[in-house]
Amino acid sequence: MSDATTPPLIIAPSLLAANFTRLGAEVQRVNRTSAAWLHLDIMDGHFVPNISFGPAVVKAVRPLSKLTFDVHLMCAKPDILLEPFAKAGADRMNIHVELGAQVVGQLIWKIRSLGKQVGLAIDPPTSMSALKPHLEQADSVLIMTVNPGFGGQEFITECLTKIQQAAAWRDELGLRYRIGVDGGIHYNTVASCAAAGADTFISGTALFEHNHLRAAVTKMHKLAEAAVVK
Repeated sequence: MSDATTPPLIIAPSLLAANFTRLGAEVQRVNRTSAAWLHLDIMDGHFVPNISFGPAVVKAVRPLSKLTFDVHLMCAKPDILLEPFAKAGADRMNIHVELGAQVVGQLIWKIRSLGKQVGLAIDPPTSMSALKPHLEQADSVLIMTVNPGFGGQEFITECLTKIQQAAAWRDELGLRYRIGVDGGIHYNTVASCAAAGADTFISGTALFEHNHLRAAVTKMHKLAEAAVVK
């Protein structure tokens, strides 16, 4: 459901790894890079064992950037959060297939009714069979390559097969959803993800730890591009 059969590669810095004492300046720093999306991790302390931030923070930084705001709802009850985040400025909202097929179907309908794009996220232990029934309604698929909840974790190599499966289904079904990866994405893992079929790379710690964020984003983009060419 993206604009082209072969989506352009996108680097999406994750705000969870930013310096929270200067969020405005950090968003402006992302604006000066070639990144097309800003990824926002929303954690409720129930679905995952951590708490991040809510709609008020998204609303506060929305006027500072024209980037696509990619909101990742790692929440036990995302239904009550969809409208607040839509009003706060989310462009795309990712929900987890672990919530169950019936719930996911209802959430997809609600996200669409709010005029937003639909992202479907899946955790490392979850079978890809939970994802397949919803693919025709998805604008993007988000393959978690760590167990969600905390930044800075090590990439789970076994998740590469999930990326390959998502890419194979996209071709077989003639769909256009983006394939994103999130967790442990850095210079040494982005190429293998791109080679497996990913086109959207969410990276937090590996990008924000650099003083020269623009150069870091550019390097990651080039590494992904080179892997696709190969």
